[in-house]
Amino acid sequence: MTGDRSLTARPAGRHALLVELPDAEGTAAFHAEVLRRRAAGTLPPVTEIVPGARTVLLDGVPDPEALARRLTDWEIPPVTSDDGDLVDIPVRYDGPDLAEVAALWGVAPREVGARHASVTYRVAFCGFAPGFGYLTGLPPELHVPRRDTPRTRVPAGAVALAGPYSAVYPRATPGGWRLIGTMPDPGPLWDPARERAALLTPGTRVRFVAVGDGGRGEAGTPDATGTTAGVPRTPASPAGGAI
Repeated sequence: MTGDRSLTARPAGRHALLVELPDAEGTAAFHAEVLRRRAAGTLPPVTEIVPGARTVLLDGVPDPEALARRLTDWEIPPVTSDDGDLVDIPVRYDGPDLAEVAALWGVAPREVGARHASVTYRVAFCGFAPGFGYLTGLPPELHVPRRDTPRTRVPAGAVALAGPYSAVYPRATPGGWRLIGTMPDPGPLWDPARERAALLTPGTRVRFVAVGDGGRGEAGTPDATGTTAGVPRTPASPAGGAI
């Protein structure tokens, strides 16, 4: 996008700016551009960057109206497949909704894991619970509706689908998403003792890796290539927040 006029920026209080984008792709591209400019030192003063499904909130802005006028002249390239740090999430595809998802996809249950793990996802935004990242990248033909009746308790580590999103529950909570698998050790997803408490922050790329016979080790154990499962391959810059 060059000189993008499709975004809408409006003040949100005295020192914040809410930028509205037309779709998830535009939001991801704008968020990535904000992070690039902050890293390069060319972003005007902003204390917090909070992406949503189709919005990015810029907080701590001295003059929101002046920044809003400047945004329409930004050149915003699309996000490329290698933008963002990469995290591998080990998963056992053993969820209670596996058969239902297989039926919705028109495949055998054993094929659900292979199709789900064939995609590289990206954390679009965080919310609902600390460390809960909404992951985009699922092809439209694999989108599934939420359950008609939510569960009163979804266990920590549950790998789930709902609409265009995939996610991993960092802690036990109620939830209405369809559960297709389990992360053996969900502890890395949210660690308040870590400098960046959330493992999955906006802009991070995520790959799900099946574990089991002939699979990779569980979270925190090196695989045959020496990569640690469930741990970022490279340090990520803190960004975003809950919405």
